Amino acid sequence: MKDADEDLTSKNAEAVMKAIRRIAHAIDIRSKRIGRETGLTIPQIVVLQAVSDQGALTTAAISKQADLSPATTVTILDKLEAKGLIERKRSVSDRRKVQAVLTRAGSQTLAGAPSLFADGFAAEFSAFTGPEQFSIVTSFRRVADLLDPEETAKPENGFLKR
Repeated sequence: MKDADEDLTSKNAEAVMKAIRRIAHAIDIRSKRIGRETGLTIPQIVVLQAVSDQGALTTAAISKQADLSPATTVTILDKLEAKGLIERKRSVSDRRKVQAVLTRAGSQTLAGAPSLFADGFAAEFSAFTGPEQFSIVTSFRRVADLLDPEETAKPENGFLKR
């Protein structure tokens, strides 16, 4: 019986990896399309969105919000600042802190940016019930934790149950 269980586990693991490859391919295609349309990468748009959603943010806060490493976040902020989409300003309350803020051009660029998801994704995902959505999100997080165990220790952005 143990061999049958191991065989089933192996086949299921292969099915998961095949699904991950399909997802990676779809994201790659979407990323290239967004790059052609906006001149920005998906992580750059995610950072712009974080700053837009939360207002003036430190690099550490953006990094956490966008789920990117601090080093990657700094590189993205440098590029966005060079394009005039964000500005870095010293905090008035604590001069040691530097916060990124969206410029008018950044707001306009973000407003014109296409959805990061493929057409129809949001509508199809919203057709799932709250518990089904929660189950999908939980499963994706568990798989992500299996693939990147170092990130497992980080607190996750909560999924809100409805």
